[in-house]
Amino acid sequence: MQLGDTSWAPRRWAIWSLPRRALIYVLAVDVLALAVTVLTAWVTWQRAGDEWTIDWPAFAMLAIASVLHLEFASGIERVRHRKESTAYTDLKSLWVFAGLLLLPLSLTILLALLAYSYVSVRGLSHSVIFRKVFSAATFVLASAGAFAVLRLGGLTDVPRLPTGWSSLLFVLAAVLLWWAINFGLIVYAIVLSSGTTYRAAAGDMSNQVVVVAGLGLGVAVAAVQSSYPWVVPVLMVTVLALHRDLLLPQFKQAAGIDVKTGLATPAHWAEALPAELARAELLRKPVGLLLLDLDHFKRINDEFGHPVGDRTLRAVADCLRSEVREGDLVARIGGDELAVLLPNTDSAELLEVAERVRQALAALVVPVSDGDEVINGVPASIGLAVYPEVATTTDQLVIAADNALLTAKRSGRNMIIAASGPAG
Repeated sequence: MQLGDTSWAPRRWAIWSLPRRALIYVLAVDVLALAVTVLTAWVTWQRAGDEWTIDWPAFAMLAIASVLHLEFASGIERVRHRKESTAYTDLKSLWVFAGLLLLPLSLTILLALLAYSYVSVRGLSHSVIFRKVFSAATFVLASAGAFAVLRLGGLTDVPRLPTGWSSLLFVLAAVLLWWAINFGLIVYAIVLSSGTTYRAAAGDMSNQVVVVAGLGLGVAVAAVQSSYPWVVPVLMVTVLALHRDLLLPQFKQAAGIDVKTGLATPAHWAEALPAELARAELLRKPVGLLLLDLDHFKRINDEFGHPVGDRTLRAVADCLRSEVREGDLVARIGGDELAVLLPNTDSAELLEVAERVRQALAALVVPVSDGDEVINGVPASIGLAVYPEVATTTDQLVIAADNALLTAKRSGRNMIIAASGPAG
C-alpha cells in the first residue's frame, strides 16, 4: 500500500455498496459469528484449568493439511472463484468438520479462520474481502450448529467419533446441519445482494454433493487421525485427487478452456470481463485490458501449414502466461486475436506489462519441424485500455482497447498504443 492510499479507509470499504437489506444481513451474520467465537474461546479458557486436554498434534496436523490442500488446489480455485453469482463449492469444510470431531469448538473455529486468512494473504481468490469474512462467519455458525447436534447425541467429549449406530446417526445429522446452515446463509446473502432468484443463487444442486462428500470424508479423516495419525498424510493425496476429480466438471465450466491453446474461450472471456469490472467497482480498483493481434500470422499458416500455425499459437499462449501474473485472465478471442485482463492494474503498470509481452513475442522462437528450421519472432500489435480511466462500462473498455489496437496495426504493427481518453 502506497503512502496516501485510502483504500483501507472504512468509508471506502466495498461492503457499503451492498443493498441495505443485504448489508444488514451480512453484518448480523458477522456479528453473530464473532459472538460465538468469543463465547467458545471464553469457555475453552475457563476449562483450561480442568482435567481437559487438547490434542494439539491433531490441531497442528489439520491446520497444516488444510493449508497444503489450499495451496496445491490453488490453480483450480483461482479460476473457479471468478464465478461468484451462485453458491460456491469447495472442500475447505473437510478439515473444519474433522476438527469439530477432534477438538474443542473454539479450535475448530480457529481452523476455519486460519483457512480463510491463508486464502486472503496468499491471494488465492479474487473475492472482495467482506465476502471472505462472511464465508468464514458461515463456517463458524455451521460448526456451532453441528456441535450442538453432536452434544445432543451425547458426543460431548473429544474425540466425538461414533461408537455405534445411534451416535453415527447424530454425526450424520451434524453433517447435514453443517451443510444446510452454510448453504442457506450464503444463498440468502446472494439473493439479497443481487436480487436473483433462490434457484439461480443455489446453482446446480448436484455440486452440493461435493460439500456433503467432503464433510463425510472429514469424519473419516478424524477417525484415522484419532487412531492412526501417521496415515493422514496418505489421505492428503486422496483428498487432492478427489478435489480435482469431483470439481473437474465445475472447473472446466468455469475455466472455459480453449483446447488449442489452453487459454480461456471467447464465451468465458465475455462472462469474466463484466464480472471483473463489477468487482473492480466494488473495490474501487483499476482494471487493465490488453488486446493483441499477431502480425501477419496468416503467412505462417500459408508457408508452413496449419499444424505449425497451431504450434505457434500454443507457444504464444505459453509466452503470454509467463509474462503476466497467475491471477490475470488470458483468452483467445479470435483466430489469432488474444486478450489479457489484469485486475488492479493502472495505466503505468499495464504499459510495462504490454512492453514486456511485445518484446517476448518478438523474440519468440518456434520450431517448424524436427529439423533446424524455426520461426524467429511472432510480433504482435497491442492496444490497451484501463478501467475506469478511459472507460466506465464493458463495451466502452473493449471499444477503447480495440480502437487502440487498430491504430497500432495501421501505424506499422509490432507496437503498443494506449487508449488516451474516454471511449465514445
